[in-house]
Amino acid sequence: MPRQRKDGTKAAAPNRRKLSEIFLQRAKPKKDRAYAVWDSYQRGLCVLIQPSGHKAWKVVYGHHGRPRWYHIGDVAAIGLSDARKIAGKIMVQAADGKDPLAERRAERSRGTFQELATRYLEEYAKKNNKSWAQSDALVRRHLLKKWGHLMAADVRREDVDAMMNRIESPSVANLTLASASAIFSWGMTKSIIAVNPCSLIERKKVSARERVLSESEIPRVWKALGADEIRGAALRFLLLVGQRPGEVSAMRWEFLKDGWLEMPGSPVPEMNWKGTKNNFSHRVWIPAPAKKILDQMAGGKKPTTGHVFPGARGPFVDNLDKVMRAVSDELGIERVVPHDMRRTHGTTITRLRFGRDAMNRIQNHREGGIASIYDQHGYSDENKQIMESVAAEIVRLVEGGPAESNVVAIGGRTR
Repeated sequence: MPRQRKDGTKAAAPNRRKLSEIFLQRAKPKKDRAYAVWDSYQRGLCVLIQPSGHKAWKVVYGHHGRPRWYHIGDVAAIGLSDARKIAGKIMVQAADGKDPLAERRAERSRGTFQELATRYLEEYAKKNNKSWAQSDALVRRHLLKKWGHLMAADVRREDVDAMMNRIESPSVANLTLASASAIFSWGMTKSIIAVNPCSLIERKKVSARERVLSESEIPRVWKALGADEIRGAALRFLLLVGQRPGEVSAMRWEFLKDGWLEMPGSPVPEMNWKGTKNNFSHRVWIPAPAKKILDQMAGGKKPTTGHVFPGARGPFVDNLDKVMRAVSDELGIERVVPHDMRRTHGTTITRLRFGRDAMNRIQNHREGGIASIYDQHGYSDENKQIMESVAAEIVRLVEGGPAESNVVAIGGRTR
């Protein structure tokens, strides 16, 4: 009996008959749609006839309650008797719980760039590369569509050159090249391929980014960020504390201690924390305006675990760059990226005459060494005053208050 369609009407009964060579020669296409004729002799076998007149053998079997359509080949190339034999073998495999279609797809992907990229991601990148997600996104967006079906060993320098020319952004092109090179280099270490086609490919020239928000832009951008409750709050917080965008996005309530944000340098996988960029644990004071944002995110509660800025689709907020792009377009200003907020904070530190050393210390720019360990709490009082002064200056600009003296006294000294 034919099944009932979703709209409640009855589906047409399957077109079933004992197929023959004469029927296959005489079967006519339908102008409006493709249709299948099922073989009553071999279960699961049908011939699918397209409006163009093209005829192909298909085997349909069930796997986990869903139909799977396995393509055998063109009727013009494979005869009826051979098609029945192939269909019989596939149906036997399906009866044994196997999935012949999935197995064929896996077989076809062996040795391809897609397989190599997948192995690299699962066996190496996720375990050793903090920025694996960003690299994987670049690979999926710019490489798999063109290279995924190619044998990894068949990707040539000209393919890499073509990829570099396709990508308009120099920085994105260079990052994609680096991601591809890492995959091929890993493949060489595993003796999967012999050559890295990315070697000696010239990187695109990238101008050092120096964008900071002007005093007139800060209040406009701050106001526009209010349209996105969580991501806007994360970006405002970033402007007030000056830390790296990825670290602000992934920060957790556990990292807030006695008014300080204490970020572990090493990854904490169970917390979805990748560690700081330079692997140094970092401690930064949270100024009063930034604490107000935390209070808003807490919603009247006192959370002790979880991400401060939760994401809609992931554990924490993402796509901050997308928000900044929309804000830039809305305001009609030069493109602003999340890192420009951090750069604006650092520039404000030096503009208020606290000095470059203070900026590097607060923004976790370190050369390392034993001194960094002993200085972890050595500048607590000074850092507090710097953070509060910078945040107060940003709030003054946002609220349009009168300019104050930018000469700040610290510990009896004047800067």
